[in-house]
Amino acid sequence: MHAKDLPNFKDLPAVKGMPHGCAWGLFDKDGQRDNVGTLNLLTPEVVMEAKKEIQTGVSVALNWPLHKVHQPGFLRKEPEHKFLDGKPLGFIAHDDEIHINTQSGSQWDGFKHWGHQETELYYNNLKHEDVIGTTDNGIHHWSKRGGIVGRGVLLDYASWADKKGIRYNPMSRHQIMVQDLDDIAKDQGVELHPADILIIRSGWIKWYDAATPEDRYAHVNQGHEHIGVDGSAETVEWLWNHHFAAIAGDTIAWEAWPPKAPYRIHDFSLALWGEPIGELWDLEELSEVCKKQKRWSFFLTSAPLNVEGGVASPPNALAVF
Repeated sequence: MHAKDLPNFKDLPAVKGMPHGCAWGLFDKDGQRDNVGTLNLLTPEVVMEAKKEIQTGVSVALNWPLHKVHQPGFLRKEPEHKFLDGKPLGFIAHDDEIHINTQSGSQWDGFKHWGHQETELYYNNLKHEDVIGTTDNGIHHWSKRGGIVGRGVLLDYASWADKKGIRYNPMSRHQIMVQDLDDIAKDQGVELHPADILIIRSGWIKWYDAATPEDRYAHVNQGHEHIGVDGSAETVEWLWNHHFAAIAGDTIAWEAWPPKAPYRIHDFSLALWGEPIGELWDLEELSEVCKKQKRWSFFLTSAPLNVEGGVASPPNALAVF
């Protein structure tokens, strides 16, 4: 599937019982149910074009350390790391075990994570009660297709807002508007291409890393408001018409939280389009490298966990310049 073959938002065909803008069936092929959504746009041609972004060989890892968030919200457990000594077995060696909630730190939201809230249906008409018993929409399908490889673009809202004298609290429902994103792209001198992986730096992780344990607990574990992209008709249409392969960022939910009906970006991106959402990515070093190199596009790779039927995954993402 090529991005040029997709209809504009206003021309998306109707899907019975669903709001306008539902893309179910567009990526189905040869009678087979699709499980990877907009990742279909990452064709070999797109990847070959993206490799032109590799010019200096500098790479940046985008996973935040696994122990962060220290005290996750939404009733999620903290990560646990345990060492296993091999000496009782006669070996001078160690194993280790890691127990995580795949939503507690840097992550991709998969297509089993969030459904369309009013109909309780997930991407491509998967019912809520069927999620646990099927491999449809599982995160392993992303691995099966070869992972996520393409052109990444950083829109650095935090740096742009600082330059413009815009003051805000990342632990509030501060909204990043579509016009802001267009202005940032223009200011950075970067063009957005179909099938790009769009990444937005809001300053959420910068705030978290500088905050006291008490403030972190109050605003993350107990807090309910977070910076993010405005959830609106304008944003939803803008996102679809750019035909991004995926979207990601450093804030806790990508969109301004809590979301508001009827234009929750999670509903549209995950449930109606099959567009992965990356959250809590560490973009601090990436921001600095972009400034140093004076370019905000790069070759991006991501190898999600190959867990059959899985809901979500750490991104294991790299930006290569």
